[in-house]
Amino acid sequence: MKLLVTQIEFDFDDCYDEEVSKEDQLSYTQDAIGIWEVDNEDELVDKISDTLGWCIKSINYQPNAPHPLTSYL
Repeated sequence: MKLLVTQIEFDFDDCYDEEVSKEDQLSYTQDAIGIWEVDNEDELVDKISDTLGWCIKSINYQPNAPHPLTSYL
């Protein structure tokens, strides 16, 4: 199943070594926005955390669907 992540917030305060720059925070967030392929919805948070290396505070997602303004009948 493909899920579209529309908004995500990582827990960058959980950094032990040094503070994460705003540029890096933005980069991780932009990398997470988009389509993720998982077997079920329960795997989404774990897959993103495992891939990008950060815990997730909050996430908004939806099933991937054609956008009404750009899809063709």
